[in-house]
Amino acid sequence: MEDTIIIFLRNALNIYSYLIIGYVLLSWFPNARESSIGQFLGRIVEPYIGIFRRFIPPIGGVLDLSPIVAIFALRFIGIGLESVILFFLGLG
Repeated sequence: MEDTIIIFLRNALNIYSYLIIGYVLLSWFPNARESSIGQFLGRIVEPYIGIFRRFIPPIGGVLDLSPIVAIFALRFIGIGLESVILFFLGLG
């Protein structure tokens, strides 16, 4: 059972990371974020990335590193959640 929980958690975090990457890639194409896919990704990803944008301003007003930091934070959160789950299941 613990494997199922951990696998679900990993897959969910991987999918969310891919959504962040997709949203960032859309910024390279004009008007792509205004498309239906761009708006969908924005509604899902912007609340999370916005947390990091408050603390990390774009470099030179152009290069936004907040999505990279957000993905790293997501990975660390995932590792922490796995440890907590394993601890409470008596496996860690």
